[in-house]
Amino acid sequence: MASFSAEVKDELLHVPIEKECCRQAALTALFRMGATISLGSNRNFGITFASNTAAVTRKTFALLKAEDADLPIKTSVARANRLKKRNSYIVKIEKSLAAFNLLEKLGFIKDGQLNMADDHGILRKECCRRAYLMGAFLGGGSVNRPEAHYHLEIANADRKTAQCILQTLRKMEFPAGMYERKDDFVVYIKEGDSVIDFFAMIKADNSVEKFEVARNIKEVRGQVNRIVNCETANVQKAVNAAGNQLAAIKKITAAGLMGGLSADLKETAAARIKNPEASLSELAEMLYISKSGLNHRMRKLTALSHNL
Repeated sequence: MASFSAEVKDELLHVPIEKECCRQAALTALFRMGATISLGSNRNFGITFASNTAAVTRKTFALLKAEDADLPIKTSVARANRLKKRNSYIVKIEKSLAAFNLLEKLGFIKDGQLNMADDHGILRKECCRRAYLMGAFLGGGSVNRPEAHYHLEIANADRKTAQCILQTLRKMEFPAGMYERKDDFVVYIKEGDSVIDFFAMIKADNSVEKFEVARNIKEVRGQVNRIVNCETANVQKAVNAAGNQLAAIKKITAAGLMGGLSADLKETAAARIKNPEASLSELAEMLYISKSGLNHRMRKLTALSHNL
């Protein structure tokens, strides 16, 4: 069964990005997550993008073609070996001036110099921030199935890129945090509502629906479990109380004091011995008295046994 992360990414493959500025923002994030840049002469640069998810590679290829249909692009698959259990899907742009121009559009080159961290110039508009976060999730994101605990994360080996993603999320009012894990910096969201809002923002509408349905089922199960646990505790409490009452009555009987009790207390003791598993409410109904009245009688019997 495919992971929930893979299902979300497959859905995003079909989400169109129509505005040029948004396509560039999404490509910038994707390249930050999984691209390497090679240098050539005379402003000839090469770009290699790799992902272990075919859907992400297809999305990257489609965005590149929409940006420039004449880009010299090649695709390939690196087969998994024993150490790497998953295939790598690769999009490669040969060293060319066209690749240099693309990198300049995406903000990777500023004033002739490589810019390896600062993407704020491409994130001025809200629509571009949404597209950037979509690209970041596609390139390095994962999310737990909602049946488990709520946890969405985007991991990247570069601290400055992770900080840019974190700042962008917080600017969009998401309660995001960041921590370091081995060689990666992980930006995360843990609240269920915020994970749903994130998917809605990047237009993964089917994933929003699946997440909400699964979360509702999980909450209903939690409520049922709480009710069952509460009822179990009440039953156990009633059993313990009945056991204490029976022990008190047996102690009074063994002491030979039952004959000296009032008629009400004798009647109550006899009813409890005859119905050891009955609740107080059931016992009160049998004796045609109120529950509080029965409680009063039981307290008298218990107090007498304690005095013994």
